[in-house]
Amino acid sequence: MSSPAGHDAAALLREWWDGVAVCRTDDPEEAGERHAITAPFGSTWPGPAPSPDLVADPDEHARALATRLLQGRPALRIGLIPAGSGADALSACGWSGPVNHENDTGKIAAVLRSWEERFGARVVGAGFNTLHLSIAAPPASMSQARVVAAEHLALCPDNILQGTGTLTAYAQCLVSADSWMLWWD
Repeated sequence: MSSPAGHDAAALLREWWDGVAVCRTDDPEEAGERHAITAPFGSTWPGPAPSPDLVADPDEHARALATRLLQGRPALRIGLIPAGSGADALSACGWSGPVNHENDTGKIAAVLRSWEERFGARVVGAGFNTLHLSIAAPPASMSQARVVAAEHLALCPDNILQGTGTLTAYAQCLVSADSWMLWWD
């Protein structure tokens, strides 16, 4: 795993966006499908989402969400990893949840660091191929949520391509959502 500090989150998201959203085919039907998934942006990367206003203290919000996740679920375990943040802990422990999308968790952690700063995100759970985040500054409108959804499509395309089917449908789920669950197939 590389160090999260060695990566630029915006550049990674743009690269991954191009891998998912840019249709590399001469088939007009396939190109049309891809653009329908990524509408209203098409193949054009919208750039990183701006920071919404914090609606909760990030650390307090994370504690509350972690408590809810742990209640009545004895199979969940708490892990302590010496790291500066939850994002850094994922690469420090060698978590490989997104291996089918990106084999270097340091790159994933670089994006999560950016989300820690912009959205008050905190890692509250990691599974075999899942990641649970608390969000203290969720997007408050559809226009904000669409740009955040573009970041999710870049980082974790399975949430959209095998979930809601379109970026706009996924964005509707993000408006005011105080937690995000990411999964990689």
